[in-house]
This record gives sequence, C-alpha cells and structure tokens, in this order.
Amino acid sequence: MTREYDEKRDFIRIDIDCDITFKKLDSDDPAAEEMTGQVANLSGRGMMFISEVELDKNSLLEINIKPKNILTPSLHANVKVVRVIKQRHADGYEIGAVIKEIYDDEE
Repeated sequence: MTREYDEKRDFIRIDIDCDITFKKLDSDDPAAEEMTGQVANLSGRGMMFISEVELDKNSLLEINIKPKNILTPSLHANVKVVRVIKQRHADGYEIGAVIKEIYDDEE
C-alpha cells in the first residue's frame, strides 16, 4: 500500500469542528463535573480538542461527541490524555487524547 501523503501516523487525522462533553473518570468524586470543549481533529486512534480547563496528563476521561449534522455518527468513549499544551493566542488548552474504549450506545 503506497501512501501519497506525508502522514506518518497509523490513521489519518480528520479536521472536525464540533462540541465535546467530558468528565474525569479517575476523580474521587462519583458525581464528577461534566465539562465542555471543542473538537479540532479526530482519527481512528485519538483526538485533539480545546478545553478551557487544564487537564493532567494521563487523566482518564469519558467523552461524548455529538456532531452537528445527522450524517456523522456520535462518539461515546473513554480516552487517556497524552498531551496538554497551553494555547498561545487564546484562552484554553490543546488536549491530545488516545481512545481506550468505545461504547456501543445502541445496545
């Protein structure tokens, strides 16, 4: 299989612009606060989203992505934060996360 792009990752990133809700799974509080952000890109293995809240690297999150159009399926999953970068020109943090488990909400 010949790739005609310089992407070195196993999965191509797709730029998307949609809302995400998430909460910490590794919190001591069983009623962990649900937070919101904006998804910037998504791949078969992970994602990058923008959050106003700084998260700790290695945090485990339960995420929900509900795209604005009906053609794109929603995503309900557990992810692990692998990168947190303070944005230079805006308030917020760029969060890189690896997908650990995807839920089948239709069961």
